[in-house]
Amino acid sequence: MKKPIPRISDTEWEVMRAVWSRHPATAGEIADRLAQADPSWHPKTARTLLGRLVEKGALAYDVDGRIFLYRPLVTEQECIASASDSFLDRVFGGALKPMLAHFVERESLSPEEVRELEQILARRKNRR
Repeated sequence: MKKPIPRISDTEWEVMRAVWSRHPATAGEIADRLAQADPSWHPKTARTLLGRLVEKGALAYDVDGRIFLYRPLVTEQECIASASDSFLDRVFGGALKPMLAHFVERESLSPEEVRELEQILARRKNRR
């Protein structure tokens, strides 16, 4: 059975990225990483979100004296896959072809990006 992946809000994604980038990490280290990317981050906000992510099962922590060391319980790839599946189901009724067509037709793709997509599709076709 596949383990459930918690739903993560946009702000929680930022915190998770800070944890995924280097862990285990203290709340202070995580708050510093967030503030480097966006100075408007407040350490108390980071700590609140760390607590929520622990409750959701996305993070765990180990205690070393008075220090809490946070580590991810889910990988970035697992969260991306879960969020992608959720988006696909909600917006496109689970149909992949209309979603891909929508983005390919709507976005301006460089010739290099078109070549990369063609290579991905060719690899996929060859795996069958």
